[in-house]
Amino acid sequence: MAKRGKKYQDAWKKIDREQAYEIEDALRLVKEVAPAKFDETVEAAFHLGVDTKRADQQVRGAVVLPHGTGKSKRVLVFAKGDKAKEAEQAGADFVGEEDLVNKVSQGWLDFDVVVATPDMMGQVGKLGRILGPRGLMPNPKTGTVTFDVAKAVEEVKAGKIEYRADKAGNVHAPIGKVSFDTEKLEENFQVLVETLIKAKPPAAKGQYMKNATVSSTMGPGVAVNTSRFTGR
Repeated sequence: MAKRGKKYQDAWKKIDREQAYEIEDALRLVKEVAPAKFDETVEAAFHLGVDTKRADQQVRGAVVLPHGTGKSKRVLVFAKGDKAKEAEQAGADFVGEEDLVNKVSQGWLDFDVVVATPDMMGQVGKLGRILGPRGLMPNPKTGTVTFDVAKAVEEVKAGKIEYRADKAGNVHAPIGKVSFDTEKLEENFQVLVETLIKAKPPAAKGQYMKNATVSSTMGPGVAVNTSRFTGR
């Protein structure tokens, strides 16, 4: 295990490692022990009882957090004609077609989310090797391949996040900033939990939400009691 700094170690001592805290108490602790001087992101992590090697046990989607994430995301939209105009009017940071495809293919990546209309996916698909590994490839499951580009852009700007279970069944997602009120962080967390529960694959057997933690960017994780959300 990598050696941690004194602030991290001091924060670690304030947390009972044997306890799963109620979410409001866990978030208060996260805010209290956040060691950095900057406004750290608060992240939620979940370990799900799914086997993502199986196609019928994938957990992936998107959700709009009621209080956003505290981070302004730069949105790139691949669209043409009237749809390009709609994207611009909705607040997209970059809008284009072949010109932007070429720019990205040459290494330009100054954006956080990519939206594309279905008729542009033939060209956008060529960028798979660049966008895919970075989690930026548009996908119908997350609402980023759509003709309703205005709605897609507005949702991202309003705090829409994407989630996806990794090979070990873990989901990591931001739920705000340390500067957020505890109540806002809690509401964001609750919406995310409810979304993950609804996304449970029918093929997943046994306990689904095995455990959850919340932490700040530079702080230690705090275990959360999820029984009030899951009924277990």
